[in-house]
Amino acid sequence: MSDQFVTIPETTLPGGLVVPAFRVGRYVCTKDKTGKAAVTAEGTPWVNVSFTEAKAACHRAGYALITESQALALAYHIAAQDANWTGSKVGKGKLYQGLRKWTVRSAQPGTFKPTDPDEQRQFFVTGKDSIFDAAGNVFTWVFDDVQGDKNGLIAKAFAKDSPSLVIPYPAEDKGQGWLPQAGSDWSGGALIRGGCWDSGANAGAFYLGSGWPGYRVGDVGFRCTTQPGL
Repeated sequence: MSDQFVTIPETTLPGGLVVPAFRVGRYVCTKDKTGKAAVTAEGTPWVNVSFTEAKAACHRAGYALITESQALALAYHIAAQDANWTGSKVGKGKLYQGLRKWTVRSAQPGTFKPTDPDEQRQFFVTGKDSIFDAAGNVFTWVFDDVQGDKNGLIAKAFAKDSPSLVIPYPAEDKGQGWLPQAGSDWSGGALIRGGCWDSGANAGAFYLGSGWPGYRVGDVGFRCTTQPGL
């Protein structure tokens, strides 16, 4: 089955950073029968993969690991859609936070349907197109192109006005997910986003955490991107 991608249009983030249009995997990456990264609903997310291995896997498949600016653009488009809010209107209730309540005990394929409607996994990015697990199920590694170095690792403390920390609503409100404080210095680590199946209230499309780039754990996977037209 062909890999499935969704187009995110050019986006201007708060502060003026322009993120060119890109295509993002509809699902967190899985591993096909040949061991290559694939973007399909049927496969279980590829976890126990390090940041370095995730970058390499995306490259071997002809794609790239999602960047921090792309992850932010994606989250803003999600926050702008009525269907992603529990109150069915932007800003009303909270953003859906995905699989996060310990109702499962491991990463689930895209075909899995939660029994709790509050764990909605589908996030619309436009009026009709959507991706899965922008929050919950598994964390995803992110290449930091905002405060990172050439390898995508965090290289300095988070500035107060960093696009990574400037989000639509207060960080602990509206289901957006946990964020670090300005001044936090995770240099040498790699960003992770979204939350996982046991993150509880911390999960969210804007959730921002980190892990050592060599770590392999069962709740961190990755998501690929590519350019429009590819």
